[in-house]
Amino acid sequence: MIDQATICAISTPPGMGAIAIIRLAGENAIDIADKAFRSPQSGKTLAGQKANTLHFGHIADGEETIDEVVVALFRAPHSFTGEDIVEISCHGSVYIQQRILQLLVNKGARMALPGEFTKRAFLNGKMDLSQAEAVADLISSTNAAAHKVALKQMRGGFSDEISRLRGQLLHFIALIELELDFSEEDVEFADRTQLIELTTKIETLLKKLVGSFQLGNVIKNGVPVAIVGETNVGKSTLLNALLNEDRAIVSDIHGTTRDVIEDVVNIDGTAFRFFDTAGLRETADAIETMGIERSYSKLDQAEIVLLVTDLMNPLPLILERIEKIRKRIGNQHLIIVGNKVDVTGTERIKELEESVRLSEKEDIIFISAKNRQNLDTLISLLKRKINMQDLDAGNVIVTNVRHYEALTHAHEAIVRVIEGLHSGISGDFLAQDIRECLHYLGEITGEITTDEILGHIFKNFCIGK
Repeated sequence: MIDQATICAISTPPGMGAIAIIRLAGENAIDIADKAFRSPQSGKTLAGQKANTLHFGHIADGEETIDEVVVALFRAPHSFTGEDIVEISCHGSVYIQQRILQLLVNKGARMALPGEFTKRAFLNGKMDLSQAEAVADLISSTNAAAHKVALKQMRGGFSDEISRLRGQLLHFIALIELELDFSEEDVEFADRTQLIELTTKIETLLKKLVGSFQLGNVIKNGVPVAIVGETNVGKSTLLNALLNEDRAIVSDIHGTTRDVIEDVVNIDGTAFRFFDTAGLRETADAIETMGIERSYSKLDQAEIVLLVTDLMNPLPLILERIEKIRKRIGNQHLIIVGNKVDVTGTERIKELEESVRLSEKEDIIFISAKNRQNLDTLISLLKRKINMQDLDAGNVIVTNVRHYEALTHAHEAIVRVIEGLHSGISGDFLAQDIRECLHYLGEITGEITTDEILGHIFKNFCIGK
């Protein structure tokens, strides 16, 4: 059931600013706003005005004028929530914002819960659940890639894909269930050959969507890059160079970095999350040992590993460290960074290049972090390591953990359908697995939902949205 109460909230960020917007939504929104709004034109009320219009006036509490405002008027059903909405643009004084909010509550509104405006938009059919979640992703997007994915999802790109899958499956489950009604007649309404073709196609698409989550998670949260290596090889200097600021302490003293230092830099629209880790070495220092353990933890979490080596060190020592890191990492991209080319000769670079056999997921580059030499080349290499072809091609990319889990369950169900078709099991077992697939697909868009799911989703929204 949709709560019919009129709700209000400040929709701009908390604190003082030039302008603040207070949103009022519900069947009595316009009437409540009229009780506080005063127009310079005698007798003018908001209730008598057309939709999608702006009106200058004052907000007053009795005879006391609180502020000069501009009021935007939206009428149901052509509004964000599908209800009447009034948006009051006032001056950004915290005192003014709170006075207007208090006045609206006194006139009959109540304070909105986190995400309640968007929740009402979903309940009133203005958007599906995946589009509602995209609103939060769009607000929190911090780079061009995350913005692009969230905007596509909010406009229904992901929903359209899921709806097509459900529509195709609904057609066949209807035929299979019709067969069950005529089980004594031993007839088949659903062509098994066509169903195998369809389910195989759906399985391939679901697998692709599930697989896209790895890229989607990177886009949403930033590409995790671990900077690892022994002490005093230039890891902190490299981090400072990448961030263009003195974020990490640089010293000739071994073990200066004892904890993981983290920061984010936006490179051509993609966020990279760099972790400067404690130098990897044997030590009796308990605190430094804890830092090294954290270094290995970040190494396991990274998408890209930058192994920084000091070209001044003996070649066998460099090769030994490379092999140790190779054994430690899994499927991550490894970039071997030979540092301090400004103080070493080309002979050492040539020796290292000839001694290291690189796999497909490995690269080697030579830089001077101190002098920023070849830093642009390293940045270009980092960008190439992240495959943005699906994003650039406009393909659907899954960024939401809830969607990922639902798609994974749907994929498992459709695999059982395919196996059942090939083994010739009866229609009632096929129907059960198809229904399960439909259930999980419906959970994504909200065609199948519960109060628990809705509460979990909207509790993380900001108030006023």
